[in-house]
Amino acid sequence: MRDYIELCKPRVVLLMILTSLVGMCLAPSPSFPIIPFIGGNLGIAFVAGAAAALNHLADQHIDKIMKRTQSRPLVQGRVSTRHCVFFVSVLAISGTIILLFSTNVLTAILTFISLIGYAVGYTLYLKHATPQNIVIGGIAGAAPPLLGWTAITGSVSADALLLVLIIYVWTPPHFWALAIYRLEDYAKANIPMLPHTHSVAYTKLNIVLYTILLSCVTLLPYFIKMAGLTYLIGVSIINIGFLYWAICLFLNENKWYAIRTFHYSIYYLGILFLLLLIDHYI
Repeated sequence: MRDYIELCKPRVVLLMILTSLVGMCLAPSPSFPIIPFIGGNLGIAFVAGAAAALNHLADQHIDKIMKRTQSRPLVQGRVSTRHCVFFVSVLAISGTIILLFSTNVLTAILTFISLIGYAVGYTLYLKHATPQNIVIGGIAGAAPPLLGWTAITGSVSADALLLVLIIYVWTPPHFWALAIYRLEDYAKANIPMLPHTHSVAYTKLNIVLYTILLSCVTLLPYFIKMAGLTYLIGVSIINIGFLYWAICLFLNENKWYAIRTFHYSIYYLGILFLLLLIDHYI
């Protein structure tokens, strides 16, 4: 059971569910719809887990090479390829059915498109085709708040797309920091990550630039009256923190700063969406 849970990348899925939950809570609704809330998050979690397991399945040949992934269940033979395919199918079908019956057709379709975008578009093609893989493919991973929003409203709005934009802009500096820390791993696996194809210095500069852009984008919820002063103060503080680590990474050769920036970025996104939630109810 522990191996199958690991296939789903539970910490990543948990962060995705936090963003979908916030999308649901911020969506305009005359009452709190409990069935779409529970069923929507459960269905999104199932499909996200299926996408993560598909990633394990598709990458098992390179996971054997990379130190970071050599202990994964498929690589170690603790889960067979056939069993993984069955597991992915059950999760994807169950999640889609749950979404169809507890939310609406739009949410089910968008969630399935996100699954295909991540598992096929990013994992099978973009990841191996271009150093801009995470920039182009990041849209699939940024979808959960939109899915949460549509689960409640049955429609797409500019506010929901802004939440997607925040995660989309956050993704490159988050992932490139890890790519710098694991540079040798990605080089051995022949994956064209930006530090490997364009140098570490160039990647560090891009992390700083994207972090500045992220700081600007994350102020938009306040300026369009989607969030209030509590959010503005909180997000300004964590933006300063992110920029601090990005600049430290830019100025130092020690890879310790890369992993610290990566870890901070995870906490950053969780705190940002919690700030949106707290501000909404205050």
